[in-house]
Amino acid sequence: MTPVVREPAGPGRTSVWDFPRPAIAEACTGHIRIEHGGRTIADSRASVRTLETSHPPSYYIPPADILMSALRCSARRSFCEWKGEAVYYDLVTGASVIRDVAWSYPAPTRAFAALRDHLAFYAAPLDGCFVDGERVTPQPGEFYGGWITGDLAGPFKGEPGSRFW
Repeated sequence: MTPVVREPAGPGRTSVWDFPRPAIAEACTGHIRIEHGGRTIADSRASVRTLETSHPPSYYIPPADILMSALRCSARRSFCEWKGEAVYYDLVTGASVIRDVAWSYPAPTRAFAALRDHLAFYAAPLDGCFVDGERVTPQPGEFYGGWITGDLAGPFKGEPGSRFW
């Protein structure tokens, strides 16, 4: 296995390698916005973000700040060793459907109780996901849902060669 070579963080940047393991959830007052198909899907200043070593944050948005009428529950489920069982949602806008674009933990573990019923979104299939007005870059890989902003230094889990990190 090739050792991880951390990018230099530099002033005003944080290395994802300084994030904790196991993961944590914390309140986020940043402005989170999601746009797709000419509509605002989510707009929040009350999200919860998760931080985990080698991962950019995932942002969990309260349902009151999401256009829930554009989402439908899907059959997909997954399990996280720290957060518990996740359920997934499809985004339906007109004739377009993006399958399994969002996920939620309806009954998270005690350490992640703040995530209850909040939804996180994969950025890649959406027209735009923003943190404080900055367009995010999706975390590499199809499984991970973190959002990369310019203040983060990697490398990031999901990049080629990161499978066994």
